[in-house]
Amino acid sequence: MTGIVHLIGAGPGAPDLLTIRALRMIESADVVVFDRLVCPEILDFAPSRAPRIDVGKASGDHPVPQHRINELLVRLAQRYDHVVRLKGGDPFVFGRGGEEAAHLAEAAVAFDIIPGITAAQGAAAALGLPLTLRGVATSLRYVTGHRQNNGALDLDWTGLGDPATTLAIYMGLANMPAIAAAMIGHGRDPGTPAVAISQATTDSQSCVFGTLADISALAASARLPAPVLFIVGEAVDCIPPRIGRAAMEDLRDDAAA
Repeated sequence: MTGIVHLIGAGPGAPDLLTIRALRMIESADVVVFDRLVCPEILDFAPSRAPRIDVGKASGDHPVPQHRINELLVRLAQRYDHVVRLKGGDPFVFGRGGEEAAHLAEAAVAFDIIPGITAAQGAAAALGLPLTLRGVATSLRYVTGHRQNNGALDLDWTGLGDPATTLAIYMGLANMPAIAAAMIGHGRDPGTPAVAISQATTDSQSCVFGTLADISALAASARLPAPVLFIVGEAVDCIPPRIGRAAMEDLRDDAAA
C-alpha cells in the first residue's frame, strides 16, 4: 500500500503567507521534496526526522529533470505515508503541478492539492496594487514569459493588447524585451504603466516602476535578481498612498470630532 503525496503551494515567499492546511501537512511530513523558490524557514516547519530533498531548478540549470521528479514522488510514496511536495506560489499556476498530479494518477498513487498564494497575488498585495479595479482593469491574465525548449513565444498577442486587462508575466526576465515589443506591435500602448518586482513579500523585495516600453531596460539596469514578476496595466498607476498608523489614528480622531 502506498502513501499519499501532498502537492502544496508554499506561497510567494514570506513563510507567514502559508495556508493553515499547508502548515499542518508540512508539520506531519515524513519526507519533503522542495523547489528552489521555497523559503528555508518553511522547511523548518517539517519534523526534524523528515528528509529534505532539493529538486530545485533555475534558468538553464535543471539538475533534476521533471520526469525524474515525477518518478521520485512515486518511489517516495511507496516508502513513506506522507510525502510533501513543496512548490513556490501555487502548484497549478506555472508550477508544473498538473504534470506531477497526472503522473501520480497514472501510477495509482493517492495525492491531494493544497493551493498557495501565487506570485502575482503576493506581489500585488506587497505593493498595494489592485490587480482589478472597477472602471480601470476589468480582467486579469497570468502569462508565462518562458519559452519551452527555446522555442518561439506562443502567446495571444491580440488578447494581451486589451487596455482594460492587467497582465502578470511570470518568468519573463530574459524575454521581456521581446514580449513588450510584440505587445506594442499588436496595439498595446507603449506608455502603459508597468512594474517589475523581485523576491516579492520577502525582506529582499525590490522593484522598479516604468512603462511597457522601458520596464525591461529598467529591470536590467537595477539588476533585479530572479525571480522577477512583471505587472503591466493601468492598475499599476492606481496604487493608493500608504498611511502610517499615527496618521490613521489622527484621521479617526478628526472623523469622530
